[in-house]
Amino acid sequence: MLTTFRDLFRYNIEFRIGIVLVAIVTVFAGLSWFSPYPPEMIYVVVPDQPPSAEYWFGTNSRGQDLFWNLTFAFRNTLGFGLLVALLSRIISITVGMTAGYLGGWTDRALMFVNDIFVALPIFPILILFYFVLRNDLDMVTLAIIMACLGWPFDARLIRSVALGLRHREFTRQAIFAGMNPARIMFQEHLPFVMPIVFSTAMANMIWSIGFEVTLGVLGFTNLNIPTIGTTLYWANNHSALVVGTWWWIIIPVVLIVIAFLGLFLLAVSMNEHIDPRSRLRRMGTGV
Repeated sequence: MLTTFRDLFRYNIEFRIGIVLVAIVTVFAGLSWFSPYPPEMIYVVVPDQPPSAEYWFGTNSRGQDLFWNLTFAFRNTLGFGLLVALLSRIISITVGMTAGYLGGWTDRALMFVNDIFVALPIFPILILFYFVLRNDLDMVTLAIIMACLGWPFDARLIRSVALGLRHREFTRQAIFAGMNPARIMFQEHLPFVMPIVFSTAMANMIWSIGFEVTLGVLGFTNLNIPTIGTTLYWANNHSALVVGTWWWIIIPVVLIVIAFLGLFLLAVSMNEHIDPRSRLRRMGTGV
């Protein structure tokens, strides 16, 4: 896997751009640990001040320094997306590799469950959970719910790779050596699956962050937790564009577009690297 990242960084300019964009947003989110203001406090600065040397991103109508408030928002949003991607990768790897390697009735049963989750209407389910849990719907709970809904497409992709790996010569040798199925799947097969896992994880982060922003803008999350979605909700609630505090909407949107673009470029570059012809062509040109 380290060799894959090394080759991507060396030969793929999209991967390098994606790394830089994601690093910018990540460092920005990390600044939240140095914030002079607690994220939940309001009216700690003069409201509705435009961007200036004192307030780099301006202040909002709730009396918050938008720069520091957005560091918390991005820390929570990126952490949410990462947690969803991590939990859903665990489910998709387990289901996909088990179904692909064991085959038979195990494969049919797991893919039957997989197809049920594919058919579920995710957005109405998330809204239903909001009305049931209300203020108890914190970011971790929402991440667990979304992880349980966001794994089936990637599990099918991993299964397709596992189906091919189980007929490879090294798999037969591992069976003859007495390795049990679990050890074969997670010791012999998992390294071949990891590039796909990384690519789908980036796509899953985009998917989960997009849902969080949508739910937050509509007010279907805990509004006391600063995220990109709740930031835009409060901006819309205070009619930011109407009263002229454009920075309250424009700056968060620009930053989230940078994050989405970075994650998208990472996913696309990894997908290209998985294809041997694209990889060889890229490495042959050296750009």
